[in-house]
Amino acid sequence: MFKMNALVPELIVSDLAQSLRFYCGVLGFKVEYDRAEDKFAFLSFGNSQIMLEQDWHTESPWRVGPLEPPFGRGMNLSIECPDALALASALEQAGYTLRQAVEERWYRSNDQHRGQRNFLVLDPDGYLLRFAEDLGWR
Repeated sequence: MFKMNALVPELIVSDLAQSLRFYCGVLGFKVEYDRAEDKFAFLSFGNSQIMLEQDWHTESPWRVGPLEPPFGRGMNLSIECPDALALASALEQAGYTLRQAVEERWYRSNDQHRGQRNFLVLDPDGYLLRFAEDLGWR
């Protein structure tokens, strides 16, 4: 049995099958469990977790307003990955365009800097994903 993180974002998606092809087929996420009757899946990628649920187009306390593409405006999900270059290449080979190409960045954290090789991509519903490979501290 896997351990559920203390914070797990749940994304409302327009087409669960399409999202699973993107997240699992291209990016390499794993389905930990699903509920086909609810059009729901719980995914993991390394130490990252997300939940996907297909929109039912009905009133729900889970929806705080109308869903209009791109979904998730004003938010991005930062996901640690072991090899940003390989993952970006897999996305491009599958026909996805990167929103921001792979770059190396060093972010200050008090007296040190943490390095990351990262890139941005939109999922099929427009959620902004930032994949980051850890380059260590200096």
